[in-house]
Amino acid sequence: MANTIAATDFFSHQDAARRKTSLLVVYYVLAVALIILGVYLAFAGMLVLGKSKSGKDVSAADLWNSKLFLGVTSVTALIVVAGSAYKIKQVSQGGEAVATMLGAKPIEPNSKDPDERKILNVVEEMAIASGTPVPRVFVMENEEGINAFAAGLSPSNAVVGVTRGCIHQLTRDELQGVIAHEFSHILNGDMRLNIKLMGVLHGILVIGLVGFWVFRSSLYSSGRSRSNRKDNNMPIVVLGLLVMIIGYVGVFFGKLIKSAVSRQREFLADASSVQFTRNPGGIAGALKKIGGFSKHSRLATKEAEEASHMFFANGLGSMFLNAMATHPPLEERIRRIDPHFDGEFEKSQAAPTRASQQPRAVVAGLAGMTAGFAIEPDEVVARVGAPSPQHMAYAAGLVAALPEAASESAREPFGARAVIYCLLLNKETEPGMRNLPG
Repeated sequence: MANTIAATDFFSHQDAARRKTSLLVVYYVLAVALIILGVYLAFAGMLVLGKSKSGKDVSAADLWNSKLFLGVTSVTALIVVAGSAYKIKQVSQGGEAVATMLGAKPIEPNSKDPDERKILNVVEEMAIASGTPVPRVFVMENEEGINAFAAGLSPSNAVVGVTRGCIHQLTRDELQGVIAHEFSHILNGDMRLNIKLMGVLHGILVIGLVGFWVFRSSLYSSGRSRSNRKDNNMPIVVLGLLVMIIGYVGVFFGKLIKSAVSRQREFLADASSVQFTRNPGGIAGALKKIGGFSKHSRLATKEAEEASHMFFANGLGSMFLNAMATHPPLEERIRRIDPHFDGEFEKSQAAPTRASQQPRAVVAGLAGMTAGFAIEPDEVVARVGAPSPQHMAYAAGLVAALPEAASESAREPFGARAVIYCLLLNKETEPGMRNLPG
């Protein structure tokens, strides 16, 4: 296993991903500037055309108008900022707002469904290992493809979402690899970046929508007007069409940059998943199953396009341009984890439900050994957000060792208080805990 990790050189991939992301954010700002320039040229061109039609002499110098440029820049920037602010406010309530927007439903903590119990346990283990709050888990019931996402502005309001196909098709090890990948997005701050990208993209899209509204309104007005008024409205129709085209060109380039940012982040999260679990076969197996599954990772929800960069794998199916895909090709992701992958995807079969209810044998064997993995409090604080394989093993053993009744009670407020009181009253509880004030 150590040889595989060394061969893929995950840490160099992490460094390259961070450097690439910074550069692409600069490119994104340049793309917005090009939109402003395009809108200005559309307005300036219409003014020059009107001057020419009136019989006045025109030259290239007439295209520059400082007051017009300042006005267009201000108005365009205001529209972009307002559109972005609207979208950011929409998702600023946290991960639950994003999950709801995607049509996902929360999994109840006391669910008896074997697949749902499996994903709840895996998420709890990962949260304990990383020292972060346990995120609420959502499931996209009507999605048969294998996919997952993490959403939120911080670990405290993050959620993890999975498709029904994900928890039904993947084994426990594969799910652990996928969830470790999503926790990497939580711990590295990718979720916040994803929401910012979603907001900026919406701001640029608003430019195209404004152009479309002007174009449609002018065209409709021209259709109901007399012929002489049609000629008067034609410049506005053309201007609206130009702004609409410019807006969608901006969206096109924005998607290209977003996909490049997302691709590098996906490589980083894949690397972190292996780093956390020390089990390359988990995430590699999940990616291979996506390749061999008839539904792959495709999503049916209409919001898939807007949130495409948040998912574990490409949820949009085939793209007319490979550069537009928000995720790297499956083969490339797998080969970075498993250099010996031959490129062949076996037909995916659903994971055995009963077997998947329990942790791996090696993890289950830790149930009576959790004391041996005890970690000093200072060490826990120092390692929050940096899970290691030892933390993963300790967390899995801790969850497996908990009585089922206590575990279920601790998942809701009233029951959690009862569990705490029982611990305080327990004779084996450390005296310092029994004497806590309050």
